[in-house]
Amino acid sequence: MAQPQSLTITVPDPAHMARLITDIAGKTQRLLDQFVQRQVSDGTLDWDMSLSLTKDFMMATQRMMADPAKLAQAQWSLWQDSVTLWQRGMLSFWGQKQEPLVEPAQDDRRFKHDDWQDYFWFDYIKQSYLLTTRWLQRLVADIDGLDEHTHKKIDFYTRQFMDTLAPTNFPMTNPEVLRATVESGGENLLHGFSNLLDDLERGKGKLKIRMTDSNAFDLGANIAVTPGKIIYQNELMQLIQYQPSTETVYKTPLLIVPPWINKFYVMDLRPKNSLIKWLVDQGLTVFVISWINPGRELADKNFEDYLLLGPLQALEAIEKATGERQVNGVGYCLGGTLLAIATAYLAGKRKQRFKACTFLTTLLDFAEPGELEIFIDEEQLQSLEKRMERRGFLDGSEMAMTFSLLRANDLIWAFFINNYLLGKEPFPFDLLYWNADSTRMPATMHSYYLRNMYQKNALPQPGGIELAGQPIDLRKSKVAAYFLAAVEDHIAPWKSIYMGCHQLSGPRRFVLSSSGHIAGVINPPATSKYCYWLNAENPPTWKEWFANAERLEGSWWPDWGNWLGQYGGDRIPARIPGDGQLAVIEDAPGSYVRIRNTAAA
Repeated sequence: MAQPQSLTITVPDPAHMARLITDIAGKTQRLLDQFVQRQVSDGTLDWDMSLSLTKDFMMATQRMMADPAKLAQAQWSLWQDSVTLWQRGMLSFWGQKQEPLVEPAQDDRRFKHDDWQDYFWFDYIKQSYLLTTRWLQRLVADIDGLDEHTHKKIDFYTRQFMDTLAPTNFPMTNPEVLRATVESGGENLLHGFSNLLDDLERGKGKLKIRMTDSNAFDLGANIAVTPGKIIYQNELMQLIQYQPSTETVYKTPLLIVPPWINKFYVMDLRPKNSLIKWLVDQGLTVFVISWINPGRELADKNFEDYLLLGPLQALEAIEKATGERQVNGVGYCLGGTLLAIATAYLAGKRKQRFKACTFLTTLLDFAEPGELEIFIDEEQLQSLEKRMERRGFLDGSEMAMTFSLLRANDLIWAFFINNYLLGKEPFPFDLLYWNADSTRMPATMHSYYLRNMYQKNALPQPGGIELAGQPIDLRKSKVAAYFLAAVEDHIAPWKSIYMGCHQLSGPRRFVLSSSGHIAGVINPPATSKYCYWLNAENPPTWKEWFANAERLEGSWWPDWGNWLGQYGGDRIPARIPGDGQLAVIEDAPGSYVRIRNTAAA
């Protein structure tokens, strides 16, 4: 093993430590007061989801115990691996280099610190944990007699359980934390406890882990700064028209429909990684919908309202602003689902308002929606609907937690260790600032979306849903389509996106990016990061597509830009916001995007 790093022990300043302890005591008292008040005002607790999960695990345990021979074999296998690990560990302790019995996955960053490899004891703890995790996951995977959905739930929550018990999450078994504790005289743990109380106070009794320094960013000042104007608004959205950066622009405007689950400025973080700025620089007249962050007053807004007051109303506003009846569209995630529905809705009315549409990480077929499926069954939906009915909306923090659980080690436990065990302040990061700026979901709309898309998978069925009196048939949509999927996407799996792209009848181009749901999309050419796969053909299955796809290095944006140019029309003098029939209301990014959840503020 490599020579372990030496330790420097620091004697803490008593006066400084006393101030920290006094501050912690004050925060603790305030939190206790808030907790009592919350119980009086909030009243009820919802146990439905917990009881459902308990029932599933009890069923799994019964199935496991029904085959004692298989269980005994699994236990014997773990015992053999444990003995082998101990033998190798002792040989390693006495200086004989040994190959690891088990290693973390390549994308597992929990054990990157050198001490996990340099010190025998911590290397042994790490491998013991990984062996046990592997054994338990295999044991769960081999349970017979469970339906597929229950099997997926058990597997998912088993992984959550094991992630929680990782030695990295405890001070005495994390060498990096131990080193920091010795070197600071324990000051890191006091700072960490203070950070924990701050996050509980900020979440009004609920733990809301800070992922970034929220004071480092200011909308319109150093994030979401691409110049533009609000030229239209209604109760659900503001429409932004961006200032041109070229003397001439394509005649056909571009409308971006972001998801209302998050705020639009993930596409306009900072100039160096802004998708919106890049599109403006390509000579496009760019319009973006900025959805409102709804409260109880919009509880009855439904999916139909989001269609009529969102992209369809935006089309009318763009025509007044530019004189153009046809536009090109871009939809991101749920915004892409809504955009596809809009094209089918218009096609059903024999109206052609979109020339070409781009769908970024967009599901149209929800038959295999990935791990989000485990949150969608009748018991869980009923529990969710009860909570939404009480408040009128789904709180943004609950949706954010669901997405974080899909990558718990990166989006929960890494910050738990940094903030609470190491006592560090989170690093200022624009993407994580946006991620924490969550939005609420109107109860009526969100229930319809979950039941009809995820639970029933009604969208691919001709007439499976009906909006504003119009049956929706995606096959009637003949717009040219560009589909972008990401190979590591946990929210919209790329294989499901490929299945869904065949729902539309027009010419289509499917591109697969590396990385995930956000980084796979927000990948400017200047960074020279990642890669993408391209296949001009669209065979029936994703396997056939990928087998003949060409891997290309760098960003997919230039390929997309060339594709967009085919549908942009002639070049005309650049359009200035406010020059058309619609007057400027306010500067971008507008007031709707600034509405924050109370706990996120």
